[in-house]
Amino acid sequence: MIVAPTGIAGVLLIEPKIFGDARGFFFESWNAQAFATAGIPAAFVQDNHSRSPRGVLRGLHYQIVQPQGKLVRVTAGEVYDVAVDLRRASPTFGRWVGERLSGENRRMLWIPPGFGHGFLVLSDSADFLYKTTDYYAPEHERVIAWNDPDLAIAWPLSGAPTLSARDDAGPRFRDAEVFP
Repeated sequence: MIVAPTGIAGVLLIEPKIFGDARGFFFESWNAQAFATAGIPAAFVQDNHSRSPRGVLRGLHYQIVQPQGKLVRVTAGEVYDVAVDLRRASPTFGRWVGERLSGENRRMLWIPPGFGHGFLVLSDSADFLYKTTDYYAPEHERVIAWNDPDLAIAWPLSGAPTLSARDDAGPRFRDAEVFP
């Protein structure tokens, strides 16, 4: 696999080695030894799968207690995936990176604990899978407004996204609870 840095240290773009022939393709989406060698020594405890139609924006989500590292990928469709550095002590605090992930390009993104995360569905629908390093803890989940002007995320939108009520009411970045 090819592991490439992004604009924020620790957030990594992963391109697995694809083995294909007339029958289709095969690739390893997770191999603890290979990922540890690449600098991702994660122990995953939960797998999640969501399906959303075009224009759905989920995020920006994070857990202030039991922060989750996430290995994210799309198995069908395409999304624009975003990670925001919420670690106050980080030199990239408040910066974001975005990557297109799709069932076609088979790219994955490693998002370490301490980051907010969200994605926008660009295709008719998208199946989004992610592994987490800690369990979902709804009492510790936080949201930041997807359209916060201080973050200025360049979402590839044409029109208003479809949001959950919770995401639509997310606080501004400057008012959010963040990591030390």
